[in-house]
Amino acid sequence: MREEKNRIRQILRDRKAALTPAERLEKSTKICRHVMEKIREGETVLAYTSKELEVNTTPLIDALLENKNPVVVPIIQKEDISLRLSYIRTRAVLVPSTFGVPEPIGSEIPAQPGHITTILLPMLGFDRTGARIGYGAGYYDRFLEKNPDLKKVGIAFACQEIERLPVDANDIRMDIIITEDGVVYPALTGQQ
Repeated sequence: MREEKNRIRQILRDRKAALTPAERLEKSTKICRHVMEKIREGETVLAYTSKELEVNTTPLIDALLENKNPVVVPIIQKEDISLRLSYIRTRAVLVPSTFGVPEPIGSEIPAQPGHITTILLPMLGFDRTGARIGYGAGYYDRFLEKNPDLKKVGIAFACQEIERLPVDANDIRMDIIITEDGVVYPALTGQQ
């Protein structure tokens, strides 16, 4: 299964890389609007901070902060393959850090998983069963395993969809998957 997942990851990386910067920004803006429709007033959101080829979460984080939603971001801890959490009050505290991911290094405001209602997850790919494939390190899978009650919202570009992902026991399905086309999982948009 590992070889199959790695083959799929490469296909998905190529698809994502084929998008122009303008296309990524346009699609990211649409995704942000769709996500904001699913976030309730006052709920605390754990939002990933995007790297260059990912769905750009900058407008999303700005919209959450503007709406007065408490925003938590992950800090990657390579030593034990885990995520440390920090509130942010402005994106200005984010600096490129581990794997080039923007993190609030030196400006941390510690957050606890129990304070979070919703987590916005990066995805390398997804399918219409709610399955998600990440980059392979397992940071988010480990975090979700320890915090199963969070509402899991996967965000990705529509081109990152694959017909059927191979899944194993450690893979955790999303509650909602959102692309520039809107909510694609669950299929009935009225479900939460």
